[in-house]
Amino acid sequence: MNGERVESMPAAIPLRWRIPALRSAARRRVPARPVITCLALAGATLACAPDDAPEAEAEIPPTSVLFTGATILDGTGEPSFMADVAVEGDRIAFVGDASAAEIALRDTIPLDGLLLTPGFIDMHSHITVITIGEAYGLPATEFLTQGITTGVIGVDGSSSTDLAGLFADLEASGVGKNIISYIGHGSVRGAVIGMDDRDPSAGELDEMKALVRQGMEDGAFGLSSGLFYTPGYYAEADEVIELGRVAAEYPIGGGHAPIYDTHDRDLGAAYQGIGYHDSIREAIHIGAESGLRTIFSHFNAQGAALYGRASEGAAIIDSARAEGLEVAGAQHVYTSTMSSLRAYTIPRWAQAGGPEQMVRRFQHPDTARVLDVQTMEMLEIRGGPEQIVFADARPEFNGKTLADVAAERGLPVPEAVREIMSGSNPWVMNRDLYDVENTRYLATMPWMMTCTDGATPAPGAEIVHPRVYGGFPKKIRDFVDRDGAIGLPFAIRSMSGLAADFLRLDDRGYIREGLVADIAVIDLDRFTDRATYDDPHQLSEGVVHVLVNGRFAIRDDEVTGELAGRPLRRP
Repeated sequence: MNGERVESMPAAIPLRWRIPALRSAARRRVPARPVITCLALAGATLACAPDDAPEAEAEIPPTSVLFTGATILDGTGEPSFMADVAVEGDRIAFVGDASAAEIALRDTIPLDGLLLTPGFIDMHSHITVITIGEAYGLPATEFLTQGITTGVIGVDGSSSTDLAGLFADLEASGVGKNIISYIGHGSVRGAVIGMDDRDPSAGELDEMKALVRQGMEDGAFGLSSGLFYTPGYYAEADEVIELGRVAAEYPIGGGHAPIYDTHDRDLGAAYQGIGYHDSIREAIHIGAESGLRTIFSHFNAQGAALYGRASEGAAIIDSARAEGLEVAGAQHVYTSTMSSLRAYTIPRWAQAGGPEQMVRRFQHPDTARVLDVQTMEMLEIRGGPEQIVFADARPEFNGKTLADVAAERGLPVPEAVREIMSGSNPWVMNRDLYDVENTRYLATMPWMMTCTDGATPAPGAEIVHPRVYGGFPKKIRDFVDRDGAIGLPFAIRSMSGLAADFLRLDDRGYIREGLVADIAVIDLDRFTDRATYDDPHQLSEGVVHVLVNGRFAIRDDEVTGELAGRPLRRP
């Protein structure tokens, strides 16, 4: 389907949203595969064929591995069952009773009741796969040890504008987990008009459309936006819609609409923003008016003013879904966010034109006086400078709060911010911006998937956000084991089948014969996150085996070093 375009738009327009209805199918199941029968041949060869296959096609090469005695949660959300699972090459060849089928294998691994699940899909990831020099993110160890076998990148409106080149590089180098990418609105806008706070000209809009078109033809699954960030913040909704309509010309998996993935403008903590509710409505409007299906990145309600109010945002999404729109979300379960110091402390008007223009404004006394006030107002929304913690590799910043750094420099906080921002834009965490009650409530939503929002830790950074190491096991530990807010089959589905359905991946996300062997084997008694805010570089525990495309990325608790992942282009 790569490169195929369709000129179509939904006809019905729900009046409430003023947008076309994208009627989504009921919960989608992976198409049923033919029943496979297997017989032992020559002691170690598995012959498997569909019941209706010609006899000449019955024999296939020896099966690579057989897991016996597994407790399986297959990604559907249904209760677990016991079975054996055989893998041949990069596919699941058999699910059932291997003894009754008289299967003999070269490599048999008894699981003795360990949990076997589909490999997890991280719906919002910042794995570092493009670097100058060593590509330190390629092994993806932080993700694999959580059971993650596929990660979605190109999020928050930030992506490569040369996805063909990126994918070719990944195929040449290898990567620890599979990679899916969107084409980023912010990157496209930045490539054409930079950091200007203005609408594009007709010619510039055509250039932006061409970049989106190229990204989709290269294999992007849709368009992402970061309307909270610059330069995406400077775009009106109509601009994003126009680019989304280009993305909508390239269907996914047999005619399904592509995806609009958004870090919307205002989760509740945006300075002088449009408000939590209107931000959700704007995102739904953009996606559906474009002809795209919408997913909210790391969906939650930010700031103390919205503690306990996540149900209000969820209700808006439920209303849109009831009207036939396919709208969903992803979440991580930490209460802290992570972004740049600029995003949290410098109003968007002062960022216009790029870093050089911003620094010139810092040097103007009248502008500096305005920023003295507005920077502190921005920080007040986020809990104050004591809640901003540097996750930058440089020792003069790393692990310190913004209040600490300002005190060390003997400067008022706004002046310290401008001094720091004059030379760099460090990564920072905003502690306790999310409410755990909100997060727990959202975990119960049937449309809520799971993500890490995790960035590969830069070499030398002692303090980073722990979510890159522990986002998936933490969700199970907190909301399944600790308080029972959700059941384990429901949680596993949010990490596998639900995500595969939304992405329209018909060959992954489930434990089913014929599907790609992205598999996690987990010891639930040991499955836990270990990373903390004070000691983040701690890999999760309890993942015994991980297969990526049928190859062991983890075996017997040990990372193998296999770079078995690959870029997955729009099907």
